[in-house]
Amino acid sequence: MKNILILTTFILLTGCGFSPLYVQHSGGTWTSKDNYDTSITYEMSQIRITPISERFGQQIRNKLLDLISPKGAPTKAKYRLDVELDKKEVSQQAMRDDVTATSERVDYTVNYKLYQGNTILVSGDSFAFVSYDVLNNPYSTTMAQKKSEENAANIIANDIALRIGAYFHSSKSTAQ
Repeated sequence: MKNILILTTFILLTGCGFSPLYVQHSGGTWTSKDNYDTSITYEMSQIRITPISERFGQQIRNKLLDLISPKGAPTKAKYRLDVELDKKEVSQQAMRDDVTATSERVDYTVNYKLYQGNTILVSGDSFAFVSYDVLNNPYSTTMAQKKSEENAANIIANDIALRIGAYFHSSKSTAQ
């Protein structure tokens, strides 16, 4: 039964045109002997990520560096990525009898723009919604808050890297 489910999933994915985002296929079939065009990965490695203010911004930038240019920052960047924290909104939820919150939800909104020279290639907003429990122990609450902030930075960085990768993939596909 499990093998049938896996086979069905594979057939459905091949039927919908599924292909890897960061690699252009240049052979006839998907086998290990095919040739792959990795120019999308190369283009992404040519992005210089400008510093982002605050600790949360640093976490986003570090994750973006890992995702976009894992071999290190480019010496002569072709593109520039500017990321800016637009909004951080904290709301208390699940009130106790003494009107103190048992959890908090934090909504982050980040703006980003990818430039080539002075031309904006990609721009948009990325969002992350995280929450954490407010506990009686202040240390535990602080650690939960830090972990949720780290999770939000990862969500936003992954979203931005995916959108930039999709831009290069679509521009590469339309150029062919």
